[in-house]
Amino acid sequence: MQNFEFYCPTEIVFGKGAEDKLADKIKQYGGTKVFLLYGGGSIEKSGLLKRIEDNLNEADIEFEAMGGVQPNPILSFAKEATAEAIDFDADMILAVGGGSVIDTAKAVAVGVANPDVDIAEYWEKGRSIESSAPIGVVLTISAAGSETSDSAVLTIDGTGKKGGAHSDIIRPDFAIMNPELTFTLPPFQIACGVADILMHTLERYITHTEGNLFTDLVAEALMKNVIQQGRIAVAHRKNYEAMSEIMWCGSVSHNGFTGLGREKEFSAHKLGHVLSGLYNVTHGASLTVMWPAWAKYVYEDNPERFAQYAERVWGVNAGTVYERSRAGIRLTMEFFEQIGLPTSFTKLGIGVKDADEIEKLANICTSDGTKKAGVFHPMDKQDVMKIYESVNK
Repeated sequence: MQNFEFYCPTEIVFGKGAEDKLADKIKQYGGTKVFLLYGGGSIEKSGLLKRIEDNLNEADIEFEAMGGVQPNPILSFAKEATAEAIDFDADMILAVGGGSVIDTAKAVAVGVANPDVDIAEYWEKGRSIESSAPIGVVLTISAAGSETSDSAVLTIDGTGKKGGAHSDIIRPDFAIMNPELTFTLPPFQIACGVADILMHTLERYITHTEGNLFTDLVAEALMKNVIQQGRIAVAHRKNYEAMSEIMWCGSVSHNGFTGLGREKEFSAHKLGHVLSGLYNVTHGASLTVMWPAWAKYVYEDNPERFAQYAERVWGVNAGTVYERSRAGIRLTMEFFEQIGLPTSFTKLGIGVKDADEIEKLANICTSDGTKKAGVFHPMDKQDVMKIYESVNK
């Protein structure tokens, strides 16, 4: 076993009717003036927003609601929401939605606790987060795992770049998780969530660090489960068993538990963030384009690790270590395609790019060639360009 530290204080309230306990949890964590953030009109159309508002009113909890969080959430909106929350004198931020809403809520919570600091200091300039208002979550999309994670990602307006902030301080205090709240999601969004969960686990799993056998077993079980249940959920979105398994796997995949004792890799995320930041494509779909391309480019650095993944997750036992490695990558790519996700720029909907645009993508990913991306195989600008070129079709 390698050394590690693990801290995940989020209280989980899971299962049917879990949202009925929302007011109790808000009071438990000291909320008296709640700033409620949500995204589009889906929670209004489904009636969830009204049920939550009724729940808060009945409990005499003062609140203010603000919608409009968009996928690939932007920093400027988080700033606007922070100003509204400060004016309201909020003492708790409540996110009702998926990763985009939760990440925005985390930024607002930091802003409320530090009213004299522009939150761009944290998301653009890397300032350390030392305080935050309490954060609650009502989860409606199983994907990002932000409901238990220590991170939040925002798109920096006008740049195509994404800024991330990390601190245990911004882990939500509680998360309400009722799988039935995900039943209205379209198949594509469910599939993108499945991909994000798989990638959060797989990008911690592909490593040069040896040992931590239990961490391996946890990660392998989670990935096998997500693959199996993902196929069911995409075809039958109201299958409670499948949707509940995916929801819990999403939380565990990104709270740090599936990567204890090893470095975070996240190269596909770095490559994919450029695409979602610049072209506003769905995050999960960007990952299914970039991970197979990255894996094909780097697997020879540690074919034994890729072969272990192929054997334990996909049941590949025949062939040389290199053949098993390639088979695991191929089966992962085929799974993405089977659940309706893209594996090239054209299928992603952004079209074939010219050489100048490919270089632009690589410049964003590597800070104009001044930084290397990734840990497993640190990628310079030329590496990144080759990986983008491989899916530029």
